[in-house]
Amino acid sequence: MESGASFIAQAAGMALALVLVLGLAWLCLAALKRLQIGRLPAGASAAKVIGSVALGPRERVVTLRWHGRDYLLGVTPAAIEVIDQREAVAEPPTTTAA
Repeated sequence: MESGASFIAQAAGMALALVLVLGLAWLCLAALKRLQIGRLPAGASAAKVIGSVALGPRERVVTLRWHGRDYLLGVTPAAIEVIDQREAVAEPPTTTAA
């Protein structure tokens, strides 16, 4: 009889600990969302994809602009390789056909 009561006490303690850990995780996530930690502040430069060309079903070449530099990247399921990098050039004006 004593082992049954011990098991119930252990299970209740474990359930209470689980509820406390999940509650603490929820509070931390709510605080992070409220503070918006991890987001770029207004005016900060983020990486911008300029173009992308598929070379195969899972391989691509991507042009990326970040902090005033253009990067040519080779992207495969196994790796991302920098092929070339240079100073960013001004983008040509966009024209629309009438």
